[in-house]
Amino acid sequence: MITVNDRLGRMVRQVQAQGRVPAVSAALHRADRPIWTCTVGDAGNDTPLGPETVFRIGSVTKTFTSVLVMQCRDDGLLDLDDPIGRHLNLPAHGELTVRRLLSHTAGLQREPHGDVWDTLRAPGVDELIADLTRVERVLPPGRRYHYSNLGMALLGELVGRLRGGTWAEVLAERVLIPLRLTATGVTPGERAATGFLVDAYSDEAHPEPPTDFGAVAPAAQLWSTATDMARWAAFLADPVALDPAGAVLAQTTLDEMRWPHTTTDETLWSGGFGLGLILVPQPQRVMHVGHDGAMPGFLAAVYGRRGGDGTAGAMGCAVLGSSGTGVDVFDLPHRLLAASAEQDPADIEPWRPGAPAPDHLRGMLGRWWGEGFEYVFSWHGGTLRARGADDPAGKPPAVFAPVPDSPDVFRTVAGREVGELLRLTRDERGVVVRMHWATYRFTPAQETFDGYDFRAGR
Repeated sequence: MITVNDRLGRMVRQVQAQGRVPAVSAALHRADRPIWTCTVGDAGNDTPLGPETVFRIGSVTKTFTSVLVMQCRDDGLLDLDDPIGRHLNLPAHGELTVRRLLSHTAGLQREPHGDVWDTLRAPGVDELIADLTRVERVLPPGRRYHYSNLGMALLGELVGRLRGGTWAEVLAERVLIPLRLTATGVTPGERAATGFLVDAYSDEAHPEPPTDFGAVAPAAQLWSTATDMARWAAFLADPVALDPAGAVLAQTTLDEMRWPHTTTDETLWSGGFGLGLILVPQPQRVMHVGHDGAMPGFLAAVYGRRGGDGTAGAMGCAVLGSSGTGVDVFDLPHRLLAASAEQDPADIEPWRPGAPAPDHLRGMLGRWWGEGFEYVFSWHGGTLRARGADDPAGKPPAVFAPVPDSPDVFRTVAGREVGELLRLTRDERGVVVRMHWATYRFTPAQETFDGYDFRAGR
């Protein structure tokens, strides 16, 4: 009998063979199953290939730096709209904001000054900062998405300065150790695979030279295993499952990071960028969130899955490869996540009766009309909710939280009109007869904007 894991393994083997990748390591994390791993190929040295083999993860590093920046924001050390020059003494480009740098909309050139990819010599911190006077802002801030390793390097230096250590020290203390990512670090260690460039017209695979990215380390320096990275992807998608106390980052902050700030292609809206995270929409309101990585001899793709039927809690996938041109690595995590959710869906939790709605809200539950459209207000899971009567099943509802000391006023905390107020109006008997949500009037029957009631005919 062919199992789901057999099918997943076949997908990995197919990518390794067709993409001619010397070594591929894949892992899939989900809260309701043991972690799944698959390795195919050869590490290219005396190290045996296995789940413990370490690969260069390249720009997946940026997701870690972005989390460190958001930790600083949550701790009150910076504001995302601060110019970076408020916190770093920069000779140029200090006016660019933290938010723009995180979302790659600052317009800063892609790489540090000089031909880094010719020399394979990255600048130190002092040189990187001094050379900012020779660096271009190639686009006006906010004009469009433009990827910048240099921008992320500056954010890594910012984090170190604000925390009183190096970027690597802060990363280990505030992310790697709390999340038990024990195989992730700035150096390859003894269990690293060799990275290769495979000849396009023969089967020759030539080792790429090892590189240290110096001051640009916050953009691309890290090494890791597929199992560590699948766990990291699961954290990005479902932080509460791996960090219930929010010790690394609050759930609401990761929600903020996952909100799209820009699309990466103006003609094909198949991907977006949040605050340091790549967003890849999937069918049926599913979102994959994470990052790709590329360094000489290595490619990596690390994504978590959110939403949709069959998606398990803490669902993340990583695929790491030891070829600089095995681009099928980039698509494989998305296929593995989809196959796992579809062919081995999460168990359906049985519904159980819950506590009744509070007495003062019972009378307003049910169908209401606003702007000519019908809505359903309900009480589920201890919260007041609302959805359009014709909303598709997978669309999340609006969720409301009570405003302290105002029993008939609620704040929208999720979904439609988030941030806006819902106000209830009662008659002399205490019955809710009207509501205002984001100032729009809601009534028990359909009415025009000037109050004509079709049922009453007046």
